[in-house]
Amino acid sequence: MNHWKNTELGADERVAALMAEMTQAEKLAQLGSYWAKANVGSGDARVAPIEEALAARSGESEALALGIGHLTRPYGTRPLTPEEGRTELVRLQRLLTDTTRLGIPAIVHEECLTGFAALGATVYPTPLAWAATFDTGLAERMGAAIGRDMASVGVHQGLAPVLDVVRDYRWGRVEETLGEDPYLTGLIGTAYVRGVQSQGVVATLKHFAGHAASRGARNHAPVSIGAREMADVILPPFEMAVREGAVGSVMNTYTDQDGVPACADVSLLTTVLREQWGFTGTVVSDYGSIAFLRTMHRVAATDGDAARLALTAGMDVELPNTRCYGAPLAGELDAGRLDPELLDRAVERVLRQKLQLGLLDADYTPEADAGVGIPVDLDSPANRALARTVAERSVVLLANEGAALPLEPGRTPVVALVGPGADDPGTFLGCYSFPNHVLPKYPGHPDGLALPSLREALTAELPDITFVHEQGCEVSGGDRSGLPAAARAAASADLALVVVGDRSGMFGNGTSGEGCDAPDLTLPGVQAQLVEEALDTGVPVVLLVVSGRPYALGGLAERCAAVVQAFMPGEEGGPALARVLAGRVSPSGKLPVQIPAGPGNNPGTYLNPPLGRFSEGISVLDNTPLHPFGHGLSYTTFGYEDLRIGQDGRVPTDGFVEVSCRVRNTGGRAGRETVQLYYDDPVAQVARPTQHLVAFDSVELEPGESARVSFTVHADQTSYTQDASGRGQRVVDPGTIRLMLGSSSGDIRLAADIELTGPQRRVGADRRLRHA
Repeated sequence: MNHWKNTELGADERVAALMAEMTQAEKLAQLGSYWAKANVGSGDARVAPIEEALAARSGESEALALGIGHLTRPYGTRPLTPEEGRTELVRLQRLLTDTTRLGIPAIVHEECLTGFAALGATVYPTPLAWAATFDTGLAERMGAAIGRDMASVGVHQGLAPVLDVVRDYRWGRVEETLGEDPYLTGLIGTAYVRGVQSQGVVATLKHFAGHAASRGARNHAPVSIGAREMADVILPPFEMAVREGAVGSVMNTYTDQDGVPACADVSLLTTVLREQWGFTGTVVSDYGSIAFLRTMHRVAATDGDAARLALTAGMDVELPNTRCYGAPLAGELDAGRLDPELLDRAVERVLRQKLQLGLLDADYTPEADAGVGIPVDLDSPANRALARTVAERSVVLLANEGAALPLEPGRTPVVALVGPGADDPGTFLGCYSFPNHVLPKYPGHPDGLALPSLREALTAELPDITFVHEQGCEVSGGDRSGLPAAARAAASADLALVVVGDRSGMFGNGTSGEGCDAPDLTLPGVQAQLVEEALDTGVPVVLLVVSGRPYALGGLAERCAAVVQAFMPGEEGGPALARVLAGRVSPSGKLPVQIPAGPGNNPGTYLNPPLGRFSEGISVLDNTPLHPFGHGLSYTTFGYEDLRIGQDGRVPTDGFVEVSCRVRNTGGRAGRETVQLYYDDPVAQVARPTQHLVAFDSVELEPGESARVSFTVHADQTSYTQDASGRGQRVVDPGTIRLMLGSSSGDIRLAADIELTGPQRRVGADRRLRHA
C-alpha cells in the first residue's frame, strides 16, 4: 500500500508522502478541472456567454491522463437520472484511479444554490427567501438536507452559499443573496455552511468579494467602493463563515476593486483570508476567471501571465476546465518566472482537502463513494416538507389594511386570479435551479419534479372559493392584449388576486438571475399596467409579488387591500403561498431587502448615515422606502414592553450587555414574531449608518401569550474600521450607544442608551462576531 494511503498516519505525513512522489506535471493536474460538456443540448439558451474561457483545451483522455483536481458538474450539466449520473461519475473516477500512475480520485463539485442542481432534485426557495425567514436553525436544516443528497451520489463540494451583500437592487443576482445586511447574511450563510458540511460536503463561499457592489449594478462590472465599506459591509459575512463556520472553500468574484481583479489580489486571497482570518481550505476560481485576467481585465498578456498572477495571489484551483493552470502555468515554472513553492502550496491544500474527504484512503472505491446500489430519492417527502416550511416562513405580508387576508369563502366566494405568476410554477424557481439553469438547453424535457402552480394549490386549499383565471400578460414584453380580459375577470369577482414579479433565467433569458440586471425597479413588462387595470375596477385587490429582487410598488401598493412579497419560494411555493393566503399559516417573514417606493430609489439600502437618507431641503430625491428592512406583518399583532438593560447601562469596551423585552401577542390568532435589535453609534470617527442590526430572535405566541426575548451583545459588535486602508485597525470606541428593539428597522418599539466605558480598543480577527 502506498504510504500516503495509510489512515493511521497523520494528515501532514500523508500529504508530504504523496507530494514527494509527484512530478511537476502531476502536481499541476491537481490544480485543474475537467467539465465533460459533450452533447449538452441544442436549445438557444446558454449556461453562460463566455464559452471560450470555460472550454476545455483537451479531450477527456488527455485532460485526465495525469489525474485531475476537480470533476465539474457531472450531474448538473445535462438531464441525467441519479443512476445515469452515478454510472458516468464512476466511469470518470475509475479512469483516474485505474489508469493514472498515482490513482488519485477527483473532487466532484456541483451547484447547490437552491438545492442540489440536478434533474429531479428538490428545488428549495432562493437564498433571499432563506434570509426572509430570519431563522438560522431552518437554514442549517436545509443545508444538511442538500448536503445529504449530494453526498449520497458522490458529490464532494457544493458551490454555495452566496454571501454578497446587496448594495444595488438592480443587480440581477439579488435573488441569490441573503439580502442587504451583513449581519443577517453572515448568520444565515454560516448556518447553511454548517448544515452542508455536517454531511461531509465542502461548502463554497462566493463571490469573494464585492460582486454585488458592482458599478451600476452591472454583472461583472468594476467595484467602486471605499476600503472601509469593503471591510465593514462586504467582508464580515465571509469572515463569520470562515471563523465560525470553518468553511472548506472560497470562490473569487469576477470583479475588480479599484482596478485590482480579485483573482489576482494577494491582499484579499492571502493576507485577509488566510493570514488574518486563518482560512485553511481551498480557493477555487469562479468559472473562467483566471483566463479573464487576460481577456477581460487585461492585466495579463498571456494565459501563463494570468496563471502566475492567480497562483501567486492564492488561487488554488482553476474551474471549470484547465486552461491556464496546465501548459501555460508549466511554462512559467520552467522559465523561472514562478517560485515552485507556490505550486506546492496550492497542491498541498488540494490534497489535504482530498484526504479530509476520504479520497486518499486505501479503501476508497468510486462505486461506494457514489452510493452505487443504494436507492436514492433526491426529492423525498421529507425534502418537500422542509422546502414548504422554508417557503412558508419566508412569505412577507407587507400590508393588510383592508383586512382582505386571509381569504375566506364567506367573504369572497369568487376570486379573480390574474397575472403571469398565477398559473406558472416556473416563476417560483431561481436561476440556479436545474429547470431554469440547464433545461432551457433541452426544450420540451420534463422538469422531473411535481411543480404545483398557485392556481392548483389555491383550488385544492380553498375548494369553496371559485377562482376565475386570466393571465393578463407575460412577465416581460409589451403585449397588452390580455389586459382587458384580466380586468373583466377582476370586475366579475369579489376580490382580485394579482400575481406579478419575475421569471428567472440566465444572461437575458429572464428578468432576474445571473446577467439579468435591471435598468430600474419598475415591475417588468406591462405588469404595473395589469395591476392598474385591476385596481381601476374598484374590486379589492390583493397584490402578490413573486420576484428575485424588490420592485418599486409606490402608487400601486397604497391602493391595494393587501400586499404580499415572496422571493421565489421554490417547488413548494404554490402550496406554501396557498396556505398563507388561506390563513392556515400565519405569515412571519421579514424583509431582507427594502421595498422601494419609486423605481429610481436606488441604490438605497437601510445602512446609511444621515446624509444617505432623505433630508428635506438638501435634495429633492426622496429615497425613503415604501417598506423598510426587517418589515413583515402577521395575521395577529404584537406588543413590546418592559425593556431591560443589564449592567446598569454601563459596559466596558471589552464587555457584554444584556438586553431584553417582553413580547405579547395582542391579537386574535397565533403568530410568530421576529424581534430585532439595532444600534446606533451617534458619535464616531467616521460617518456611520444610523442603524445596524446586531441581534434577532423569533418567538411563537398564542393569543394573549407573552414571552421575554433576551440578547447578550458584546461591545466588539459595535466595532468599525478606523484606518483609511480598510484592511485592519478596527476599533471599539467608548461613548454612547443607542439600542433599539422593534419589529423592523422602521418600527422601533423600545430604545435606551448605554455607555461604553474604558479606553478605545483595537480589535482584530479574534473579536466577537455575533450575539448570544
